[in-house]
Amino acid sequence: MSSFSENDTEGLPSSDAWYSFEGPESDVVLSTRVRLARNLANFPFPKRFKDDDASRVRTLVFDAFSHCENPDRYTGVMTSELDELGAAILEERGVLDGIVAKNSGTGIIIRTDGKISCVINDTDHVRLSAYVPGLDAEKAFTLCNSVDDQLQNSLQFAANYDLGFLNSAVSDCGSGMKISCRLHLPSLSYSGRLKDILAGFEGKDIVVRDCFGVGDVAGSSLGFFYQVSTKTSGNGSEFDQLANIVSCVRFLVENERRERGFVLNHRQTELRDRIYRSYAKVKFASLITMREAIDIISDLKWGRHLGFFSEVPDNLLCALLYRVQNGHLQFVLKNKNFNFSKDIAENSQLKAENLRALILQEAFENIKIN
Repeated sequence: MSSFSENDTEGLPSSDAWYSFEGPESDVVLSTRVRLARNLANFPFPKRFKDDDASRVRTLVFDAFSHCENPDRYTGVMTSELDELGAAILEERGVLDGIVAKNSGTGIIIRTDGKISCVINDTDHVRLSAYVPGLDAEKAFTLCNSVDDQLQNSLQFAANYDLGFLNSAVSDCGSGMKISCRLHLPSLSYSGRLKDILAGFEGKDIVVRDCFGVGDVAGSSLGFFYQVSTKTSGNGSEFDQLANIVSCVRFLVENERRERGFVLNHRQTELRDRIYRSYAKVKFASLITMREAIDIISDLKWGRHLGFFSEVPDNLLCALLYRVQNGHLQFVLKNKNFNFSKDIAENSQLKAENLRALILQEAFENIKIN
């Protein structure tokens, strides 16, 4: 396993990043993540660590990755060694959260393609995650499970015949697996039907929340992007849990597609006004905030699937959601030279907003209005 540097954070908007590729059902489903929680036998949970427990666990896990297949594909670092920019980029990728990044006993490992990450000594000793584009829970599980099997050649994880894998939260015992999918549901949100559909998920151990913050309308998610996740790891086998969430997500996909026709037939003037306004902002705005960018990407993705635009692939739209994030923009600003207007050259926020506008303009340069 190689050492970790800031340039290995997968912060650049690389064409090789996992989210830059097309996935199944990508008109609605942006991505799928599978996470496995594990704890080493004979060690207390991280919140109960004493003396050198944290460093011993971290050393054992780092060493286990060095014995995995193609170990040079993995890079590892202590989160305490990350600067603010590196931590922000990993947080935007969904690898870390702000609390983990400040934990001095925590380590992180990332595979070079970004499809695999592992957080060490957070809530549990090992939180292993796999990321894939679109709706492909089976592929994400296969990726994650393969690395988990390789780690178990070197590590003994705490488990019980009746309870399964033992984790710090009761809801994570059993398979230790959590599955989440990011969805774009503008038609259901706009028509007001989403709330009733989600109410039907009660009792299915499914949780739905916003992806990028709350929207301007009460109860909505910014850009109509939602994350649908499993609530517990203890209901049935891994395959039962995979089947449950895939069934729920497919139901949402089918209803979102059906609802497009309804809103197009009944509210077409409103929709064209909203979506073409977003397109005009892309074409002519010099400064675009983060919230504006998420809404713009959402509207143009929606417009594409309503038939208003073409030449805008879903994988480009998904990648843009990462490229317009503040940490990613700061990374680009730090590593490239730009000639900004004198009136914003000394203002870091305005430079980021100007760069965000330029990225969006370039991305939609070849868009075709139907």
